[in-house]
Amino acid sequence: MLNAAEAQMYQVAADDAERARIQAKLYAAPKGAPAARQVPRGGGASRAEAEALMARMEAEDAAFGSGR
Repeated sequence: MLNAAEAQMYQVAADDAERARIQAKLYAAPKGAPAARQVPRGGGASRAEAEALMARMEAEDAAFGSGR
C-alpha cells in the first residue's frame, strides 16, 4: 500500500527536485527520535596486535592437535 502511495506522489511531482524533496520527507527519521548510533572508527586492533593474536591461536591449535 505504501509503495502505491509513494509511486503516486512521484508521478504528480513536477520535476526531479520535487521528487527528491518527497523522498527526503518520506524517509526522514521521525521527529524526536534518538540520533543514529555511530560506530567509533579506529577502535580496532592494530596489525601487530592481530598478528600476535593469530600466532597465539595457532599455538593453541598446535597444542590441542587440531591442525587445519
